[in-house]
Amino acid sequence: MPTALITGASRGLGAEIARRLSPTHDLLLGGRPSSELDTLATELDGASTFPVDLTDYDEVEAATEAINALDVLVHNAGVGSSLEGVADTPVEEWQHVLEVNLVAAAELTRLLLPALREAGGHVVFVNSGAGRRANPGWAPYAASKFGLRALADALRAEEPTLRVTSVFPGRIDTEMQRDLVAIEGNEYDPSQFLKTSTVANAIVHAIATPADAHPEEIVLRPTGRG
Repeated sequence: MPTALITGASRGLGAEIARRLSPTHDLLLGGRPSSELDTLATELDGASTFPVDLTDYDEVEAATEAINALDVLVHNAGVGSSLEGVADTPVEEWQHVLEVNLVAAAELTRLLLPALREAGGHVVFVNSGAGRRANPGWAPYAASKFGLRALADALRAEEPTLRVTSVFPGRIDTEMQRDLVAIEGNEYDPSQFLKTSTVANAIVHAIATPADAHPEEIVLRPTGRG
């Protein structure tokens, strides 16, 4: 059975992707060590944990050394930003958001490239609508996602034996979304956001696309009819 590594798999979209890939893949569930990650691994046949902090690069390198072939790498881990304007965003926030959302993804990809090449693998970058358009208050987050798009485009050009897919979902019904809406001072209405199952289905469909096609980009927008 092919193997898939999913980062940010302990909850939300990452956990939903894991559940939907479980019937067809052996899973490595990436995330910081937690009871949520351990519980998910026990629920899914053929799943084990990949419990690392993706910004601890020595730890990541050690954890990837035993991976000799990898069919699917899903970059789902990420953080949001404070929604302050450029004038009020400190350098520490820029550094944190760019490191987690972009630099860590680049380094994990680099370390796993030999395993991905061995399997003729597929790399999926879970991007964002903010990776296509930057709105006021979203500068660090959008910059990280624009960078992630560039990383995916460069990887696709440099590694012709791999498939590389960028997924650009609009806002998703997750705990992080609830926090953002609270920061914005609005009432939370889950029907206005994409379901995690909808986005996970699109990602799994891209992974299952026959080898004669390369799904390069997927754009999803909420309709408000959830």
